[in-house]
Amino acid sequence: MAQLSPKERMKIPRQEMPVQTPEDRVQNFQEVALGYTLELAKREAERCLQCKEPHCMEGCPVEVRIPEFIKAVRDGDMAEAVKIMKDKNNLPAICGRVCPQEVQCESRCILGKKGEPVAIGRIERFVGDYELSNKTFELAKGPATGKKVAIIGSGPAGITCAVDLARMGHEVTIFESLHTPGGVLVYGIPEFRLPKESVIKAEIETAAKALSIRILTDYVIGRTLTIDELQAEYDAIFLGTGAGLPMFMRIPGINLNGVMSANEFLTRSNLMKGYRFPEFDTPLKVGKRVAVIGAGNVAMDAARSALRLQSLKAGRNGDQAEPGSEVHIVYRRSSAEVPARLEEVHHAKEEGVIFDFLTNPVEILGDEKNAVRAMRCIRMELGEPDQSGRRSPVPIQGSEFDMEVDEVIFALGTSPNPLVFTNAGGLERSKHGTVVADQEHGRTTIKGIWAGGDVVTGAATVISAMGAGKRAAADIDRYLKGEFDW
Repeated sequence: MAQLSPKERMKIPRQEMPVQTPEDRVQNFQEVALGYTLELAKREAERCLQCKEPHCMEGCPVEVRIPEFIKAVRDGDMAEAVKIMKDKNNLPAICGRVCPQEVQCESRCILGKKGEPVAIGRIERFVGDYELSNKTFELAKGPATGKKVAIIGSGPAGITCAVDLARMGHEVTIFESLHTPGGVLVYGIPEFRLPKESVIKAEIETAAKALSIRILTDYVIGRTLTIDELQAEYDAIFLGTGAGLPMFMRIPGINLNGVMSANEFLTRSNLMKGYRFPEFDTPLKVGKRVAVIGAGNVAMDAARSALRLQSLKAGRNGDQAEPGSEVHIVYRRSSAEVPARLEEVHHAKEEGVIFDFLTNPVEILGDEKNAVRAMRCIRMELGEPDQSGRRSPVPIQGSEFDMEVDEVIFALGTSPNPLVFTNAGGLERSKHGTVVADQEHGRTTIKGIWAGGDVVTGAATVISAMGAGKRAAADIDRYLKGEFDW
């Protein structure tokens, strides 16, 4: 294709990604977004202006050389695109699916000032998927250093840190508490957003095999082994255990049957394959009328999973979803304050999720069997901004009403599980239970121990956790080389 001028590039419309129709996808757990074809990826790559000062890179937590990999895609040199991508991002097929590019790299794209930014995330996904299928790039392990590093947790922070350290020549062992690696990627994000076998398992296994990374599953640090015991055997430790302890509202009725956390609901559906019942006999209740409390990405995942489970349950009985079946997102602020990705909100609305804004639960009501029968709520209005800058919701007195529901799922955030800190004397934690670590390097208050991701920040994004793992890996390498002594 002939070289286009900047004006010609700016006239190319943003290429839409093919998706399942809402009517079809609510009946299955297959991936909603189907990905670019090579033709679409190259056409979208043509839109990139190849800026001399690429501000898009400023928004990438792992510093991917964005214009370079996009140019390689535009030129049809996929092997080069993969090489450039993998120089900074160990998990492009994952990041291309779940990272909030619209508020990171794409928000800084100059095309976005007058129109639609380059679809960096969609091209990234295409590059990641291409590599999974074609294996053009082989991760190389550096010369052995003789140093041993323990990585606690195999989520995005832990995997990123492990891969970077192994590429530097260190001997890396990952300790994972669950029976399969991936952390929140496997237990928290549904199959319809992030396929487990073809994407997560493939990316992790490819890296582990190429770099001789040892992954030990069913190792509960704090119980099977303690951090103190690991310190006696390893030269450095990275804590990437995430934040898996759910938060609940302190209101009457939270102990009724039919109340659970989104963490439990999604773990049963995703990790324990509840969505594939009866092939997997995982106990997983899905009500006729479900209320999900919260409006973050986890809330969207829970609500959209509940919709599908309702349809699949009805389908096994040869019916459509039971008449009157509903899934609600209940959020105390307005639509303008929703923290979830716009794409996830859009998909949820298309699929039939009902949004109840400016609504807050005050009590969960039970029947004679101690099962949920309704949820008492109060209407809210927005007052002055809080510390986060969002306007604080204020109850409207006398506006209480009952919402008829039989299942309530709380998606209000998570904090680190305290079990991992057993016998870890000297490891300072915040009042929220997160590990205290400096942002630049991830160093904790114990010499030789780093931390990053949700265990430090609380629940955040996959890519921010990866950025923390990458920064910590670079600092651990310097430490192991003797370049500083804490």
